[in-house]
Amino acid sequence: MSVQAWTFLFVGVTFSLYLVIAWLSRVSDTKGFYVAGQGIPAIANGMATAADWMSAASFISMAGLISTLGYAGGMYLMGWTGGYVLLALLLAPYLRKFGHYTVPDFIGDRYRSNAVRIVAVICAIFVSFTYVAGQMRGVGIVFSRFLEVDVNVGVYVGVAIVFVYATLGGMKGITWTQVAQYWVLITAFLTPAIAISLDLTGSAIPQIGLGSDLIGEGTPLLAKLNQISADLGFASYTEPFIGQWDKLNVFCVTLALMAGTAGLPHVIVRFYTVKNVAAARWSAFWALLFIAMLYLTAPAIGAFARYTMLEGLNGKTEAELPEWFNSWEQTGLVLWMDDGDGKLTYTGGDRADENELFRSGNLGAVRIGEIRQNHARWLAGEPGGENGGAVLRQAGLSGPDRDIIVLATPEMAGLANWIIALVAAGGLAAALSTASGLLLVISSSVAHDLYYRIINPQATESQRLLVGRTVIGFAVVIAGILGIYPPGFVSQVVAFAFGLAAASFFPIIVLGIFSRRVGTYPAMFGMIAGIGFTATYILGSVYGGWSSWAFGIGPQGIGVVGMAINFAVTLGLTPFFPAPDQSVQELILSIREPEGAPPALDIELGPEAE
Repeated sequence: MSVQAWTFLFVGVTFSLYLVIAWLSRVSDTKGFYVAGQGIPAIANGMATAADWMSAASFISMAGLISTLGYAGGMYLMGWTGGYVLLALLLAPYLRKFGHYTVPDFIGDRYRSNAVRIVAVICAIFVSFTYVAGQMRGVGIVFSRFLEVDVNVGVYVGVAIVFVYATLGGMKGITWTQVAQYWVLITAFLTPAIAISLDLTGSAIPQIGLGSDLIGEGTPLLAKLNQISADLGFASYTEPFIGQWDKLNVFCVTLALMAGTAGLPHVIVRFYTVKNVAAARWSAFWALLFIAMLYLTAPAIGAFARYTMLEGLNGKTEAELPEWFNSWEQTGLVLWMDDGDGKLTYTGGDRADENELFRSGNLGAVRIGEIRQNHARWLAGEPGGENGGAVLRQAGLSGPDRDIIVLATPEMAGLANWIIALVAAGGLAAALSTASGLLLVISSSVAHDLYYRIINPQATESQRLLVGRTVIGFAVVIAGILGIYPPGFVSQVVAFAFGLAAASFFPIIVLGIFSRRVGTYPAMFGMIAGIGFTATYILGSVYGGWSSWAFGIGPQGIGVVGMAINFAVTLGLTPFFPAPDQSVQELILSIREPEGAPPALDIELGPEAE
């Protein structure tokens, strides 16, 4: 069967499975909708957490970044993995013992203020929408290539699927759906990795293949990759701290990803879905084991993709280009503008007299068509034509879109059509699993933390469920719009979300658990200062053309500075404001008690709370 036929088969079967699970898991109360009735077994919750965690950024974009950046790309792997360990050890057990539904719920009750709760709700929504933009972008990319539809159409389909199973089953439906999605995505990621490793090095273990000799050459894969990179004008694949990715930026991005992980609402809520604190700890163990299966394989996939792409494209004429290039060129995520010699030169330079590969999906089909027509006139020497390659360079577009690397790797390596289609299904599973969790965070932030806890504390179960499902409807539309007009490639957008979470939630949660002295107003002003600075810097860098004026730190790592500002403002203001009252201090002590101690207090705030 063709790739498209296999893709329709895999996507149809997996999507049907997701919808059946959502129908069987539908709920009729808020506890089931927000925390799955707190009855999910630890190992199942570990799988769901892993699927929620391994988003489109992990599946589609992380190996692409490692492939493009080489050594520096490892900062994403270290940051996301280390951050999960930080979350599991430092925060999750305490938050689970606290026993509420959401992060804004913890912050509102710990700092005993609905004003702080509202700030936390706004931060949660802002972070979640930034994150979900990357997931919808990933969905659109997968559909645009493998189902041969426009990127925007792919986003619409993904939005519809997420809406159905998120509104039907809430957290319960999402959790069991994510268990299925985990096995789809991990199978789809490991299968081509093993096949390519066998083909290139003879080893069935990709991690061993990464350090092995190439079959028939006797040269280590990484040494050969460094040699090819040098010949083409690229920096060494394994050399650290090159260009903009100096030590400071690598450190800041890694730390921002770690702290952002520990402050991400859609991951933290996972630890509320199990029965007790012990189950929360075991969930963290299982999730880390399941996550490691993908994360430890990503460097190998990145290197395999880089080697295969450079070997397969450089110096080829148009007639010699592989089929995968022609297929992906239709998406606009990789283009070739011939500068007149008829050969494609994949170069690390930025010279207008050499051919290059370009990513240009964000220009839109109409604009790409205009560039192609003008370029054809330029080649023919007709008046009014212009060099399309130069036009794309001026737009800052050079090299294949990083988000296609993993998806295109099986085609680059000439693997079977069913493997290519399986990777597409895995990419969709990764994007949709995280998108659903993020949409539920947005829903719970508005319906539970804002509507029920502040606006209408007397709301019935049915009213709260209706508001929650309505909010998901609005949120999924906004998520679709952000997927059509993303502020960057998938991992870049997700890194922005992590930076925002690090700057807003991480300091306040840590201080809320481990300090009895920090009160309401220092926490509120700290959150506002942290996320305000970070959001302004990111928006100014992406849309305003700002230089990296804060110590040379780029927008992906600026969350570290925002986090430091949050800590500084909160701790600096603490001596000037009163400490929390006795009941809050007892609450803090209770959530730090070992297992078997009396349960945490459950403080309910009414509309009269300040």
